[in-house]
Amino acid sequence: MIRFLGRYIPVKTVMLAITECLLITASVPLAVWIRFGDLADTSWYLSRPYALEQILAVTLTCLLCLYCNDLYDLQTVAPRAELIIHLMQSIGAAALVLALLYYFAPELSLGRGISVLDTGLIFIALLTWRMAVDAGKFFRPVHRLLFAGTGSSGVRLAREILAHPELNLQVVGFLQENEQAPGMHMANQQILGGVADIGTIVDREAVDWVILSFAERRGVMPTQALLKLKLAGVKVEDAHSLFEKLMGSVMLERLSASWLVLSEGFRKDFFLMLSKRIVDVAIAAILMVLLSPLFLIIALAIFIESGAPVLFRQHRVGFNARTFEILKFRSMRRDAEPIEAVWASRDDVRITKVGRILRRYRLDEFPQLVNVLRGDMSLVGPRPERPEFVEMLGKEIPFYHERHTLRPGLTGWAQIRYQYGSSVGDAKTKLEYELFYIKHLSLFRDLTIIFRTLQVVLSGKGSR
Repeated sequence: MIRFLGRYIPVKTVMLAITECLLITASVPLAVWIRFGDLADTSWYLSRPYALEQILAVTLTCLLCLYCNDLYDLQTVAPRAELIIHLMQSIGAAALVLALLYYFAPELSLGRGISVLDTGLIFIALLTWRMAVDAGKFFRPVHRLLFAGTGSSGVRLAREILAHPELNLQVVGFLQENEQAPGMHMANQQILGGVADIGTIVDREAVDWVILSFAERRGVMPTQALLKLKLAGVKVEDAHSLFEKLMGSVMLERLSASWLVLSEGFRKDFFLMLSKRIVDVAIAAILMVLLSPLFLIIALAIFIESGAPVLFRQHRVGFNARTFEILKFRSMRRDAEPIEAVWASRDDVRITKVGRILRRYRLDEFPQLVNVLRGDMSLVGPRPERPEFVEMLGKEIPFYHERHTLRPGLTGWAQIRYQYGSSVGDAKTKLEYELFYIKHLSLFRDLTIIFRTLQVVLSGKGSR
């Protein structure tokens, strides 16, 4: 597994992206050779001006469409039928994008005949390669994990690993802190013995990763045995840290102020925050100009259906717990919430017909670009909540107010990784993602989140 931006990415995912990049690139010369049937003509064609740019346009567009259709989410496309459907959608979308690109930049066009051949070759090559990868079990180094201790953090991590087979992590079992006899089960995994026998069990089970998940470490953690294992090449890692790297979120169980103080990350230096603000203003200003015709259409549709006001204003809690007024296109009836704050439900009867469309594609959020320009919000950050919810959730969830150490965002890590929140449990899970984002704050992650948000908007996923 490869660590990137604070997370572990399966080797299979990285290798698939690299090899498929090479396959797509190689498909263009092959299509040219099939079209002309002569190596001399193929060499001449590929040496023309813009030939390299043409190949790059095809490769990057295809990879982008593969990513947008979840072809690198190995859990989503694990079934073969899903793989074929997603692959067909990706190649079709790439063909449309390239056709549009060729219209505005004709010099990048491969030509009709070569483009048709190349489209077929890319589909056949990628489908054959994916089938071969699955059948041959390429890029699948399996790591065998042993959990030392039966604390709640280890149990939760084990369940997450079992739910994500694409990670290629095999849970061997658990070791009990006390001398209780083996044979019992934890998270559907057998307790193999006590932690005092960790050296013997690691050798016997060919373990290459020991995960520490003690409910209480004092007096039970076999420090000398663990040191010996680590020096012998066995990985030793805390369950909390591994959960963070695998799941892209922190675990609130047993999270302490000392962990927040001593943990790496949570960096907010001057140049990073200044760069983040410059990107916010630049992108928000450009989007305001480009989307202004769409804003007028949306405003007119809202006015025709339910009259004025077109915009909905609501108080939210932002940076340093300061309250500000958020702007949204009104998607509910004017009398939707006259008395007290309530969470929106999936089939909320208060939502208008126009509002349902706006919410499906997150169009109701676009006026918040004004909030970004004002400095109330950022493009990426924790979503701002209502003061009533903040007061209640602050009492229910530890470290909830740490999310206010950044400007709230139009989108965020929690928004692309988790569903719409409508309960205290959902708010707790989203906070785990938000703390991970704050810990690993970077411009590159922001750009990744913005790109992923575009995919969510276009697909209508996760709306409510």
